Amino acid sequence: MQDSRILSSFQDLAPASGSKPLQKMPDPGRGRGRGLVFDTCQVGVVLRAVLFVEAIVWVAALFGASHLWSWMGQMAMLTGAGLPAVLLWLLAVCAAKRWLARLHMAWQWAAGVSLGALAALYGCGMLAWGGLISPAPWLASAASGALISAVLIAGLIWRARARTPASTTARLAELQARIRPHFLFNTLNSAIALVRAEPAKAERLLEDLSELFRYALVDSNEAVPLSQELDLARHYLAIESVRFGARLRIEWSIDPTAAEARLPPLILQPLVENAVKHGVEPSETGAVVRISTHRRGSVVVIKVTNTVPAGTGAPGHGLALDNVRQRLNLLHDVEGRFQSVLVDGIFQVRLEIPV
Repeated sequence: MQDSRILSSFQDLAPASGSKPLQKMPDPGRGRGRGLVFDTCQVGVVLRAVLFVEAIVWVAALFGASHLWSWMGQMAMLTGAGLPAVLLWLLAVCAAKRWLARLHMAWQWAAGVSLGALAALYGCGMLAWGGLISPAPWLASAASGALISAVLIAGLIWRARARTPASTTARLAELQARIRPHFLFNTLNSAIALVRAEPAKAERLLEDLSELFRYALVDSNEAVPLSQELDLARHYLAIESVRFGARLRIEWSIDPTAAEARLPPLILQPLVENAVKHGVEPSETGAVVRISTHRRGSVVVIKVTNTVPAGTGAPGHGLALDNVRQRLNLLHDVEGRFQSVLVDGIFQVRLEIPV
């Protein structure tokens, strides 16, 4: 009877016949797929676009300047046209995000470049209306706006393409760490030891292992809600609680208002695993692992903390932490923050993500 329960738990590792098929994210560089290939609705993108256009303005002002004050005057005039134009382009593309996502890649390019030309005409019109230039260079403005927007789009597409291999590499690294042979064998040995004495507990253990593997094998690079990452951490800690018993002491402090914050998939579990590996495993008396989430306005703060026993040897290589830091930067850019610190025998990892 118990053997059939164990067998059914492992059969859960395979996708069920009625479940949704695994999906693969489209390559931003392929023109046949649908989906927005460039996104301007991010603070980091806005900052880089403004600085890029300002750099062009500073250089362009040199062509008609004979001395410093002349250059500053030219720069102020061009900034008065270029800055509103680039902000208008960023706002228009962001507002049309859903509409653009339904278009073929080539049409997205055409729409973005056309909006760039129109934004430049708007900037030129402002200078002409203020009597700062005469005659107004309408054609040159439209051409420069189209060219600059094309360069910006190319940069955004390049960044989107860079996310796919980096995210895939990180995903494979975390999957490999999660299904390490000794972790799997320890879990199975714990289940075997419980089969006769506590069959219900053994069944729950195998169910947690099944959920852990099912989540890891889903092929998706899309951001997931924080609540989903917390569920995965609970499954992992439930497995490790059977192994370590009273040595693993878990504390949760979860803010329900932060549940919908978006994270890269498989980003919280490695931090929890790191806490167990470096806090609980090397200590005879065990350690406390604390996971907390807190929402502050438009920012969610996530903390994973563990006590570190004295004299446990050299610290790890920090590969898991670097992995998490890079993936967080790819998703949230300058809006996401990652910090790790060891103070008075307590190691803490802190993540800040926008809601």
